[in-house]
Amino acid sequence: MTHPGAPASAPPLRPGPVLAYDGDCGFCQTSIDRLRALAAPTVEAVPWQFLPSSVTSAHRERLEHEVLLLRSGTVLAGGADALARYTATSPSAAYRILAGVVRLPGIRSCARAVYRWVSVNRHRLPGGTPACAVPPRGK
Repeated sequence: MTHPGAPASAPPLRPGPVLAYDGDCGFCQTSIDRLRALAAPTVEAVPWQFLPSSVTSAHRERLEHEVLLLRSGTVLAGGADALARYTATSPSAAYRILAGVVRLPGIRSCARAVYRWVSVNRHRLPGGTPACAVPPRGK
């Protein structure tokens, strides 16, 4: 399946971290596209389905539930923390500050809770489809 906003074949990745997201989820794709357009992060965001299995295979269950910031197959951050780190690479000072605020201890806990809720309900959100539904953990 060709994912919206992604090439038919995966180009070679630039060195450094990559934000891996679910390219089969319309809500996820739309969210990443908007974040790219607004914040223009310098970290590459790629559907995990287009990444080499050597990078994703050990993290498949997590990738079905959350975005992961990966470097050479190692998880640097997941969920809200990964999005904050991704946004922190924006050339815009406003987005870098926003990312820093989201990483503050009290706010980080709230961001993680909101992220978990969105992840579980993404098929019900604008742009979401039944294909966006997250499988139960451990299945």
